[in-house]
Amino acid sequence: MKALLPLLLLVGLALPAQAKVTEKTIELPNHLGTALLYQDDSQSAKGPGVIVVHEWWGLNDYAKHRAQMLAEAGYPAVAVDMYGTGQVAEHPDNAKAFMQAALKEPDKLNARFEAAWDILRGLSLVDKDRVYAIGYCFGGAVVLNQARLGKPLAGVASFHGSLGSSIKAEPGTLKARLLVATGGSDPFVPAEQATAFVSEMLAAGADLDFRVYPGAVHSFTVPDADGKGEKFKMPFAYDERADKDSWAALLRMLKGQ
Repeated sequence: MKALLPLLLLVGLALPAQAKVTEKTIELPNHLGTALLYQDDSQSAKGPGVIVVHEWWGLNDYAKHRAQMLAEAGYPAVAVDMYGTGQVAEHPDNAKAFMQAALKEPDKLNARFEAAWDILRGLSLVDKDRVYAIGYCFGGAVVLNQARLGKPLAGVASFHGSLGSSIKAEPGTLKARLLVATGGSDPFVPAEQATAFVSEMLAAGADLDFRVYPGAVHSFTVPDADGKGEKFKMPFAYDERADKDSWAALLRMLKGQ
């Protein structure tokens, strides 16, 4: 037993420290609302930071969980409330109304995104040249438009987000690597929209990783999507394969692979 004790101590010392993620509410400037900062207190090495933009429901537990997952993986994350009011919808009609109201004020959307960007760039453990942005559904469209506008992000990832936009990428304007994950059977992102998006990005010279998951519908990364789909008779469903593959692709992008 005495001989085993030093060995057990060494094994214990070799175990990685468990991530301790904290959540901090940050007031955005100019009455733009709030954002939530997630970071691992044990992190010591400088690296990427990630902006997380929610679905049309608002800044709900799902968006917060994704930000926490990123922090646990070693990437400080800011989940920003793009509605600016703390509103979270429980019914698609309300979600649609919240989203449409936000889209009518693009200057405020851009300002909230910029504020989240500033939060991350102000952290000592975030490399200012390695800020990424990810979004889901409505949020996917938001982050893709930031890329189209030439925001100097290291990368942008859209998960089951709309691919159409009145903003078009121009050659030489895109600075971010792009990861786009979409469901092959998502009626909100029809094949013609996906084809037009790919053509737009290729013409603009984008560094694009475009993933289509056959059979996947909208909200394929959301574990409780099936319940909402059944309740509201809408094409929402979780797809474990698509979720895991798209998340793994995101982590590779964050590692610069």
